[in-house]
Amino acid sequence: MNAILSNPFKAGLLQGEAQIGLWLSTTSSYMAEIAATSGYDWLLIDGEHAPNTVQDLYHQLQAIAPYASHPVIRPVEGNRSLIKQVLDIGTRTLLIPMVDTAEQARDIVSATRYPPVGTRGVGAGVARAARWGRVENYMAQANDELCLLIQMESKTALENLDEILEVEGIDGVFIGPADLSASLGYPDNAGHPEVQRVIEQSIRRIRAAGKAAGFLAVDPEMAQKVLAWGANFVAVGVDTNLYTRALDERLAIFKPLAEQPKGKGSY
Repeated sequence: MNAILSNPFKAGLLQGEAQIGLWLSTTSSYMAEIAATSGYDWLLIDGEHAPNTVQDLYHQLQAIAPYASHPVIRPVEGNRSLIKQVLDIGTRTLLIPMVDTAEQARDIVSATRYPPVGTRGVGAGVARAARWGRVENYMAQANDELCLLIQMESKTALENLDEILEVEGIDGVFIGPADLSASLGYPDNAGHPEVQRVIEQSIRRIRAAGKAAGFLAVDPEMAQKVLAWGANFVAVGVDTNLYTRALDERLAIFKPLAEQPKGKGSY
């Protein structure tokens, strides 16, 4: 095997294509494979707000691998050791949460690159990333197909956005609406006009800087809005939310019938 696997998600972002994704929070490889058969462009495996271990992330990568959907892993934080592990299990696209400064962004870029340009530990030759040593010259090729995305989700990050966008090695910036709205003084109110204004302006600034802009919008109307503003990797749902809604809607059809008074002689 002479070449590293390609990254169609990164290629699409570079071409400015809008890519539609889904958040995976069930921590289940079975559910991840079901989602992968739906045909979403990308699937975010969440290690920040879902109780995923590295092994759970690994099994979900395996489940998605046979399909066209591209897996993106969000670790719980931008810790160097954790980034090393997540890269070694074979993810080619990372979304790092809570990045507030350009210095922090540079440290994250360094954690994804091998020495002498970075600080990533050398060991993928015995891991899935290099197909256990079968990918020749893996270290020389790894950076080319790595896609590094970071999250802007605080007032501090917003103030430092221009400097963050200048960091080489950052492919895209994802706006976290829940944390951002809380940081701006509008907790649990991402729909507030001021928050909406900030989101729109931020998306346009990110794209103007030549980076990809991302967003999670569980409301279809909001998803359409951010796509119109220029966001080009947008998650349009969360698997756990879709699952619970489907369960509740099905129960709502039959529960009233089951609770109706039974006629005389009924059992």
